[in-house]
Amino acid sequence: MAIYKNINSLFYIFVTTHLLIWTLVPSLTNHNLPLDTIEALAWGSNLDWGFNKHPPMSAFFTETFYQIFGPQDWAYYLLSQICIIVSFIVVFKLAEDFFDNKIFSLLSVLLLEGIYFYNFTTPEFNVNVCLIPFWSLSVFYLWKGIKHNKILDWLLLGLFAGLGFLSKYLFVYLGLAIDVLLIYMIYTKRLNLKCLVSFVPFIIILLPHIIWLTENDYVTITYGLLRTGSEEASIFNHIKHPMIF
Repeated sequence: MAIYKNINSLFYIFVTTHLLIWTLVPSLTNHNLPLDTIEALAWGSNLDWGFNKHPPMSAFFTETFYQIFGPQDWAYYLLSQICIIVSFIVVFKLAEDFFDNKIFSLLSVLLLEGIYFYNFTTPEFNVNVCLIPFWSLSVFYLWKGIKHNKILDWLLLGLFAGLGFLSKYLFVYLGLAIDVLLIYMIYTKRLNLKCLVSFVPFIIILLPHIIWLTENDYVTITYGLLRTGSEEASIFNHIKHPMIF
């Protein structure tokens, strides 16, 4: 029991240290906010259910912090780290369900900290950072839903999946993987149809953005397609671009 308390203490010391370092260092050394953060603030000053490049969640967050803290650069570095810390806590809790040895729960988070996108790039609050907590929360409540099959867990899965999709369309990859898994679990009778209740909050959350998309000629989707270079698609691009990289 004592070792479990020690691991919990180490974990909270670690996340607090991460929060302080990655909030204070850019606050003290950067002369300006990163471009993506400034862009999100600009969107937040004219909030809508979508924008030409991305769905609206990152703008909602920055505008909320602006209303609380005003034009204080450190607040937006803090916002980024809150997103990262939430994902660390969720992964820690998820790992506790997986492993009998709680040391592995701590190691799971420390391994994440070793990934570039959980440390060096995190001061720039953008749609990628905004997506991270909802990605981990969706996986966590998918796991709890499969394990316990409780309505609340399925509703929370739908809620966080919807917020993840409103953060960045890249969430569609995780969403499709979840759908395939649920179909398989229902087909093999390991789950009943109770899990489908997750679609209720998911659709409710997405509906305003879908309406906005239809009213704005699906500008966010067409922008994403243009960024892929699909207008000049060629099999040789799969050779040329990696070589250039």
